[in-house]
Amino acid sequence: MVSKLLTTSISAPGFYGLNTQDSVVSLEAGYGTVAMNCVIDKFGRIGARKGWSPAHTANEDLGTNNVKAIGELIANDGSSYTIAAGNNKLFKLVGSTLTQLTYGGGGTAPTITDSNWQMAPLNGILYLYQIGHDPLIFDPAVSNSTFKRVSEKTGYVGTVLQNNCVISAYGRTWTANSSSNKTTIQFSDLLSGFVLSTGTAGTLDISEIWPAGADEIIALAAHNGFLIVFGRRQILVYANAQDPAGLQLQDTITGVGCFARDSVVTTGSDVYFLSDSGVKSLSRVIQEKSSPIRDISANVRDELVGAMSLETAANIKAVHSDKEGFYLITFPTTGLTYCFDLRMVLQNGAGRATTWDGVVPSAFCYKQNKDLLLGKPGYVAKYDTYLDNTDFYIMKYYTNYFDFGAPTSLKIMKKVGITTIGGQGYPVVLKFGYDYSDILNSRQFNLSNAAIAEYNISEYNIAEFGGTAFDNKLINIGGAGKVIQLGFETVVNGKPVSLQKIDVFTKLGKTR
Repeated sequence: MVSKLLTTSISAPGFYGLNTQDSVVSLEAGYGTVAMNCVIDKFGRIGARKGWSPAHTANEDLGTNNVKAIGELIANDGSSYTIAAGNNKLFKLVGSTLTQLTYGGGGTAPTITDSNWQMAPLNGILYLYQIGHDPLIFDPAVSNSTFKRVSEKTGYVGTVLQNNCVISAYGRTWTANSSSNKTTIQFSDLLSGFVLSTGTAGTLDISEIWPAGADEIIALAAHNGFLIVFGRRQILVYANAQDPAGLQLQDTITGVGCFARDSVVTTGSDVYFLSDSGVKSLSRVIQEKSSPIRDISANVRDELVGAMSLETAANIKAVHSDKEGFYLITFPTTGLTYCFDLRMVLQNGAGRATTWDGVVPSAFCYKQNKDLLLGKPGYVAKYDTYLDNTDFYIMKYYTNYFDFGAPTSLKIMKKVGITTIGGQGYPVVLKFGYDYSDILNSRQFNLSNAAIAEYNISEYNIAEFGGTAFDNKLINIGGAGKVIQLGFETVVNGKPVSLQKIDVFTKLGKTR
């Protein structure tokens, strides 16, 4: 008797994202062991990330240097200004033109030795802070082509500190961490980041507040009426931040702190940051003191912490995009960007993770119009298209090892069916292996050139590349094992592609 051909379907492959933390022997279906240059789309499918394109023509003053900081100012008249820093200079992006801002303070220009500014808008003025540097302002109401020191602003009062951190929250600027003082927060008067010693301006010394011994301020954040002070090893949460006179220590968190200033990202509902043990979410602690800090990177923690250990903290950048539904954090030394999809929280509290090796930005900015800007060598770039500038990139996804519910039976694999959406004409390499072997076999094929839109509408909410097509491929393969792993690799060259389903056709052999 001929044994029956069994069919097993994997719908929405990679739905749970990448998991390099748990043993591959016990990895649950839906996780991937490799998910490179992927995102998880809004339908829960693993698909290609977007790429980047220059937002402007080349600029001689920037040259090929990295853009290390990008900020947006919405002026009081509603105009949007994009300011970037690179090659120890400041630039303004207008349309597709990047122009250098010149010093307009009327005295001796400040000495700038790095471009790692943190930027914060307040009342039509953009404030720029960087440790060891005079704080600067861009004030388009006075001049939209120059910058000057905070201390040169008309109406300046007090002594501005050369701090490394700045945020704009509750109608004022908050700054901290100078070369000589790591524990004092300076806050401005209402709507006047240049008024620092009159009105409601002042300072807050937290040197004796740290609950677990001396620490230093790494970053500041504001959320839901709280001022959050991130130390290197602990966190302070102050209530009543709308009125500094009523600031009150609400909570302290020990055993966890912030590793990098620019890893801190606030959203409407959460605060994300990089600690020594991975990417964390803070909001549940603020809302309910008994709740633990959520470990966003739990499924890739060891690899991420390993990448972090090789980095200079100032070079680690992060951003949240509500349009794309992800939190990105980049580690340039290792050449990796980790992408955490936040549309759905997994049972262990983690975000669904993927990694990118073709886009490793040196800065991020998520604009009010929902454009995501990236810092690249020689350019401010935009996260769009499906090319890295003009280059293609490789998308890879490998499944978990699966046994079809018969762990002791030999599976004789006959065929694999691949259903994709998009990627018309792309070359694909199907990988397959058995019994936890690192040696995988390959089959190659091309996706069809069909151009039929899904459900008669285009994918990703835009009419892109003539619509999105289903493609079904049935590939003959061979081999046998008790557990099977499959891999999908394709060249992404201008069109989106997602994995919809994998069908595996096998016969059961003898039980071992």
